[in-house]
Amino acid sequence: MLDIVSMGEAVIDFSMCGTGPNGNPAYEMNPGGAPANCVVASAQLGAKNGFISMVGDDPFGHHIAKALEGHGITARGLRYTKEGVTRLAFVSIDETGDRSFYFVPGRHAERLIKPEEVPLDMIDEAKILHISCVYDKGDPGYDAVDFALDYAQKNGKLISCDPNYRPGRWDPASGYAREYYREILSRCHLIKVSEEEMSIVTGVAEDQVEEGAKLLMELGVEKKAVFVTLGSKGAYYITPEEQGYVPGFKVDAVDTTGCGDSFMGSMHYFMCYEPDMPMAEKVRRANAVGALCALKHGAFDAMPTPEELEAFLAEQA
Repeated sequence: MLDIVSMGEAVIDFSMCGTGPNGNPAYEMNPGGAPANCVVASAQLGAKNGFISMVGDDPFGHHIAKALEGHGITARGLRYTKEGVTRLAFVSIDETGDRSFYFVPGRHAERLIKPEEVPLDMIDEAKILHISCVYDKGDPGYDAVDFALDYAQKNGKLISCDPNYRPGRWDPASGYAREYYREILSRCHLIKVSEEEMSIVTGVAEDQVEEGAKLLMELGVEKKAVFVTLGSKGAYYITPEEQGYVPGFKVDAVDTTGCGDSFMGSMHYFMCYEPDMPMAEKVRRANAVGALCALKHGAFDAMPTPEELEAFLAEQA
């Protein structure tokens, strides 16, 4: 049986790691991608997870599969194709650890997965299906996610989403991103957004977090929780019973790639394994996981273990 199954893009992040022997910028090949990062984060804490996607039948796609399996995640839902390539991103990191992405153009494999290639048995086994919004309407991958969402809903699964907006992909002013995200998020029980994503979806200003979160709670199916991550400031949460801000943890960040994903992945874990834990404590621990993720380079390899999480929390007491 599986706890969480995630569906969406898996990428190779080429992350800055100093300079090479000739003095030029050097990049390390790190596996990542928002929905893949989520299942790695919860698997590191002890969840039993699976991943569904399509990658190129190339060295990068096979490296992702090996990395997932190395973290205890079943990759039997990973499909390979020679019709497209594994998505590659070059990640630049500033002095605060914040990052920007340059995605190499191409026919990216994750957008080519078809509905009939979705392994429904994995969704049958799972408690939570998690997705991101990376597909354009008209992509086979969009139809595949739509198919998976319908199936999960009909079979009573908890559906989770982080839109994973990337600046420059769609013009927020065009209204396309807002319409697309609202369509997907209306079908989800758990939502994690950044301040920018909250503003795109709801139309409220980024500093109107409480109002934006309330509007997301009212969108579509009954929500279990909405989380708005606020970077180093922490997170705001709202459920049908309560809401509040939970402060973050100050750390000397070296790379914030995957921090939001680690927050949501750890939240999945706590919801599966600590159902009676107060929501504010779940959010505090998820904030701690995100802070620990920022202390290491990359995404998969930056996710903390339970021992690292407990040691970090003990230091904060």
